[in-house]
Amino acid sequence: MIYNYKNKRVYVDVTGEGEPVLLLHGWGCTHAVFAPLQQLLSQKYKVYNFDFPGFGDSQEPATVWGTQEYTAMLESFVADNGIEAPSLVGHSFGGRISIIYASRNKVERLVLVDAAGIKPKRPFKYYYKVYSFKLVKWLCNTFLPRETARQIIDSRRKGAGSGDYNNASPMMRAVLSKVVNEDLTPLLQKIVAPTLLFWGNLDTATPLSDAKIMERLIPDAGLVVAHGTGHFSFVENAGLFASVMKNFFKL
Repeated sequence: MIYNYKNKRVYVDVTGEGEPVLLLHGWGCTHAVFAPLQQLLSQKYKVYNFDFPGFGDSQEPATVWGTQEYTAMLESFVADNGIEAPSLVGHSFGGRISIIYASRNKVERLVLVDAAGIKPKRPFKYYYKVYSFKLVKWLCNTFLPRETARQIIDSRRKGAGSGDYNNASPMMRAVLSKVVNEDLTPLLQKIVAPTLLFWGNLDTATPLSDAKIMERLIPDAGLVVAHGTGHFSFVENAGLFASVMKNFFKL
């Protein structure tokens, strides 16, 4: 289905019948990453599998969104479609949105998979690289012809930015810069829904230590560790993930 939000197209793949479940993918992904889970849950639930604005078949936002704007879009979709107390499954960036949504709305159950939301501890090298790039960008845009400045900035960006940043459009780079360092820790204790944390012990993007903080602060939370997997633990050990989901969703 196509959901029109602020004159922008948001694509949502809807399957199944029953209680609602919202699937929220991570940065750089689309709804397709959750296709196996959608097929599994659709046996019993009505599943809404989103392409976030700026990803897949959804249009980019017209302005630089942060997590609050993405969550507001989700809240608007839920209200407009008469959905009550959905279950949420959020991976990485989708976990950020899930945390905010669940902290202020009624949720049946919550699954956070290698979720972002804990502000990372960055080494000095990281800040040196980031702020050096910002200085070069300012100098180029201030003192050099536009085309020359663009070429130098693009060259330096490849060395300074992450893969997610370099592969994004200018708008989505700005969105990523806005959300990447947000700390959602104060919201965790406000989540009252039963929460399952599914994590890879080799995850370097959102390390296992983040999951342990979430488990400690969310009142009703349990952690399942997929050993030998990284940031896409649910893909790397699909069998374990499916088994855990069947149990949590009572399939």
